Amino acid sequence: MTLAFQALDSALFARAQTLLDEDWLARDADLAPILPTVLARGVGQDWHKVGTFRHHLVGVARSLALWQQPREVRLLGLLHSVYGNAFVDLVKFDPASERARLRELVGEESEELVFLFCQRPRAQFVQRVLEGAVAADGSVLLQDASGEHRLTAPQVAAFIVVSMADTIEQWFSWQDDIYSRFPKVEHRPQNVHWAASLWPGPMRPSGRMLHQISLLGRALAHPALSGLLPTPPVFNHCQQALGAADEAAATALYWSVIQQDQPLVDLDVATAVLEQAVRHNPYVGEPQMVLAQLYLSAGRNADAERAAASALQQFSAWGNAWDKRVAWDAWVAWTRILLQSAQTGRWPERLDKLNNLALRT
Repeated sequence: MTLAFQALDSALFARAQTLLDEDWLARDADLAPILPTVLARGVGQDWHKVGTFRHHLVGVARSLALWQQPREVRLLGLLHSVYGNAFVDLVKFDPASERARLRELVGEESEELVFLFCQRPRAQFVQRVLEGAVAADGSVLLQDASGEHRLTAPQVAAFIVVSMADTIEQWFSWQDDIYSRFPKVEHRPQNVHWAASLWPGPMRPSGRMLHQISLLGRALAHPALSGLLPTPPVFNHCQQALGAADEAAATALYWSVIQQDQPLVDLDVATAVLEQAVRHNPYVGEPQMVLAQLYLSAGRNADAERAAASALQQFSAWGNAWDKRVAWDAWVAWTRILLQSAQTGRWPERLDKLNNLALRT
């Protein structure tokens, strides 16, 4: 069966390149004026899943910038938890006394969007969207202790896109366990499930959340939501859904190679396993990147070039890593070295010479 490698979109990659430097936010005309105020609230010192709260906010904003979202949606990404929410106890702006301060910084419309995203029941929102409970006019009805609340179509579209970016930035195996079955999370005693509680755990990529992200993306095709916002370029511009079984199989196959649970003397078994992982899930870059390196080691330069280019395409589409063991920019950097090596036909024969590899621009 042919592998579904994708060609590299040069325009998309060019956008991704502008976000590789840490100071990209300082150059963003819409976000840069807000950044000092956010940083002054100590977000760089707060823990958040796979890094700090600053790491999380910047990562979400990066995906939204890559997806060419409008100002109010990118601001929502940068500020999406600053009033606190049901998922995290962090409160960087007191919603009872500081809404006017944030309103001065970002404007009334953007502040209202941030406030609603923090205050409305997010798990319920995701569940309603996944269940297809988007009304004909694109609105979604939510209920909490204060009563019923109806989100408008523009708010629903913004919440879907930001939820996609929010999830890909943070979710890995630790959350697969502590938030098992999200958005329908069951209450489990922590002391009984102590092994699952140990952070950060094995750092395995999620085995279930890409399926959910893909369904959120498909919801943007609702007639009342379509065209309200630029469609994220993931999952073939949100035209495809990743099946739950395919995601689970792909993650397990990929991780078996990463954990070296395959024969280590010859390349054939690990290569075949990774190829099968890519067939199950062609929408993330890491399995294709590792496969490209195996192809290079086997002298299959043409196959390596296709796999590396496709991996780079996926990294450029997401703006965040699926495999959280290293950061997104590191995955991009190594993939570019693999692509360069495949194109030039030069790959080290000696193991120690891998340490010398560098990108030539």
